[in-house]
Amino acid sequence: MENVELIETCLDNVFILELDGSKKLVTKNLVPGIQVYGEKLVKVGNDEYRLWDPNRSKLAAIILKGSSISLKKSCSVLYLGAANGTTASHVSDIVSLGAVFAVEFSPRAMHDLIRASIPRLNLIPILSDAMHPNSYRNMVSQVDFLYQDIAQREQARIALRNAELFLKKNGILVLIIKSRSIDSARKSKEVIDNEVNKLEGFFKVMELIDLEPYHSDHMAVVAQKIGPCSPV
Repeated sequence: MENVELIETCLDNVFILELDGSKKLVTKNLVPGIQVYGEKLVKVGNDEYRLWDPNRSKLAAIILKGSSISLKKSCSVLYLGAANGTTASHVSDIVSLGAVFAVEFSPRAMHDLIRASIPRLNLIPILSDAMHPNSYRNMVSQVDFLYQDIAQREQARIALRNAELFLKKNGILVLIIKSRSIDSARKSKEVIDNEVNKLEGFFKVMELIDLEPYHSDHMAVVAQKIGPCSPV
């Protein structure tokens, strides 16, 4: 393929693909030849890459918005709210030598998540409610990275509960705050500030990233665990 350039990012196996002046986010495909959700596959040299659409993935949007999060190929990840596996499959590409523990509450979404996990030995689907992490405590190891994207009300509280059990000290939390899922009557900024304040004392907030124009009324919080989490 002519006029193709791969630009490295701060995440392993994630690149900006520049093709004839157009730039797209891609991940190096862990299982070449296999699509998860109809995404385009691009061959560059001996490797294959999957286009990663920021309009379908909030993590992709976070990266394109310039976040400095670092995720290495040997990392272990707890993914809360994995849904059908769109973003989880790209995380699987990134942590090619690690593991992704993917928790999802919906049986219908779990059907697709299981199908995505079959060729991806590092993607472990778990049907459970993230509000009750003790229910999957014997299935998840200590992790380097906690990614949460759920539509339940107690979003910060759920993150704290899971971080207490699973996230290593100095581990990274990426919390997607969906303000309308928490309180549709209050101003979005007020709801987001309230959730961020709940992390105080347990996490050092490193970045707040507005996901516009890709996702409306969504804020990504990037934080580092600094001590034991004791959510009420």
